[in-house]
Amino acid sequence: MPIPVSINLKKISRILSLIFDDNTAAELSCEFLRVNSPSAEVKGHGPGQSVLQTGKENINITSIEPIGNYAIKLIFDDGHNSGIYTWKYLYELCVQKDKLWDEYINTLAKKGYTRKGNESV
Repeated sequence: MPIPVSINLKKISRILSLIFDDNTAAELSCEFLRVNSPSAEVKGHGPGQSVLQTGKENINITSIEPIGNYAIKLIFDDGHNSGIYTWKYLYELCVQKDKLWDEYINTLAKKGYTRKGNESV
């Protein structure tokens, strides 16, 4: 599994820039990372238990904490801090970002929620 060789938070644009050792590179918005948090608060404890995250358009990451040699913990300015983003999960987010973003936007629309922000991932 590829591992990140660069993780750079661009606070003003609210983007986390990642480069992996296989040269995969991506820029992920803080909103995208927050709504796709691997935490139980977002994903639930089993299939069908995920909780749709809304109102995260202007979310930012306040800090990034290393977790051993396999993950990072992202601390968001809404207080969310329980997601452990493994290298494998971050890589999956990078390579599937367009699909995951489309699914998120479609789910919001089905629930009648209108985003108040840019259409960025």
